[in-house]
Amino acid sequence: MATGQIFSKTTQALFYNYKQLPIQRMLDFDFLCGRETPSVAGIINPGSDGFQKLFFGQEEIAIPVHPTIEAACNAHPTADVFINFASFRSAAASSMSALKQPTLRVVAIIAEGVPESDAKQLISYARANNKVIIGPATVGGVQAGAFKIGDTAGTIDNIIQCKLYRPGSVGFVSKSVKMMVVLGELGGSDEYSLVEALKQGKVQKPVVAWVSGTCARLFKSEVQFGHAGAKSGGELESAQSKNQALRDAGAVVPTSFEALESVIKETFEKLVEEGNIPPVPEVTPPPIPEDLNTAIKSGKVRAPTHIISTISDDRGEEPCYAGVPMSTIIERGYGVGDVISLLWFKRSLPRYCTQFIEICVMLCADHGPCVSGAHNSIVTARAGKDLVSSLVSGLLTIGPRFGGAIDDAARYFKDAYDRGLMPYEFVEGMKKKGIRVPGIGHRIKSRDNRDKRVQLLQKYAHAHFPSVKYMEYAVQVETYTLSKANNLVMNVDGAIGSLFLDLLSGSGMFSKQEIDEIIEIGYLNGLFVLARSIGLIGHTFDQKRLKQPLYRHPWEDVLYTK
Repeated sequence: MATGQIFSKTTQALFYNYKQLPIQRMLDFDFLCGRETPSVAGIINPGSDGFQKLFFGQEEIAIPVHPTIEAACNAHPTADVFINFASFRSAAASSMSALKQPTLRVVAIIAEGVPESDAKQLISYARANNKVIIGPATVGGVQAGAFKIGDTAGTIDNIIQCKLYRPGSVGFVSKSVKMMVVLGELGGSDEYSLVEALKQGKVQKPVVAWVSGTCARLFKSEVQFGHAGAKSGGELESAQSKNQALRDAGAVVPTSFEALESVIKETFEKLVEEGNIPPVPEVTPPPIPEDLNTAIKSGKVRAPTHIISTISDDRGEEPCYAGVPMSTIIERGYGVGDVISLLWFKRSLPRYCTQFIEICVMLCADHGPCVSGAHNSIVTARAGKDLVSSLVSGLLTIGPRFGGAIDDAARYFKDAYDRGLMPYEFVEGMKKKGIRVPGIGHRIKSRDNRDKRVQLLQKYAHAHFPSVKYMEYAVQVETYTLSKANNLVMNVDGAIGSLFLDLLSGSGMFSKQEIDEIIEIGYLNGLFVLARSIGLIGHTFDQKRLKQPLYRHPWEDVLYTK
């Protein structure tokens, strides 16, 4: 880098306190400038690590995130600029920590409100250790065509219009190189240092200067502009006095701020004509790809969605289930069955239907610790696994042999009834195919020891359903199967499957195609999964509450054979 230059096209920075937009603007500037590597080497987000995804032109990149300043400096030894976006409360401490890192050379502090004593301490330490402090309360800094800090220079459109994407010949100094442009402000005396330097010949390059705040004299009382330093403390600190002193010292000072642009242009063109400044060749900057969300909002592009949702919407003031606001669900006293009705069936079913759903959930919530699902959850919980693992281990046993026959029972009963098969024709036909009749048969229940759950469901349906034709057909099938074996009784799968057919067809709210689709998709097995999750969670909590040890199956209960 040239003498006095603190940034170059290879400068890399560490960004403290993750802020997505300022970092993305830095990367967009890098891309405009034709940099080969991004200027942000790493992000420091106290207590966090990993990566943050951002864009470098069209390419999506992952920038490392580090939990401490020390870790970031060790990981990126070539990054010598520290951009501090911490709040004013922690900016001083984090900046001092950065200054003490041997790899960091420049520290930019964005926060306003840093105590003056802290700022002086930072500046003193930086000077003593040959380091640079930019700020506090700074927008940042920019090296045209090379590097910029955070939000410096504004929008991409402004950067392109000002041609900051390529090097130039004019240095701009703000109270904030062949020629200098200085923009000062009323208050303070910094501009007089430049006046003395011009008088003493220390600055021999052309200087175009303007001190803003000339309108302050129009006010009867003292006026502060923008920040604490932008107010006049006396005549010498007025904009008029500073402009006149600069003009007397040889600087080119326009008559007004509006004339500044033309004076800069005239001075520059004169230097070019005299051969003091070689014209900088123009380059066309690459276009910055527009963010998809921005482009969509502006109507410039169309983008396909990745997910379709028809059951709920969380974009408004409150979530809606199938178009029903959450507040309405609560105000109308809806129960779990009503919520299932909305989220599963996308309509508000009559109360007798939703109450039947709730009864199914209650009756199927648990069937003791010995069934396969509960056993698996218990063994997993006793192995020290978490709730989700224990629950899933039990749910994975649900299938055609355990609780997963409701859909099949409904499917076969419906097909047989709709085709007008006599019960014996249906049973014998299934036998010829080698298929057990789903919903018929029980390990411990029999003709003389009926499943109480089945009886409760049938009793409710007789009292509330407008039609129970499918259930009655299932009962006729049961009568035939009991003539063959005493344990071929209707089980809870068969009861729920046949009665749900009556619910769907009898409610008048579903077409035949919709009913077939509901059965095919697996809605009815979903009821068992939902219900049994309650019991499996209960067994998991029970084992953990009892602090049960790791389960080992007794060898006495295993038949060892060759």
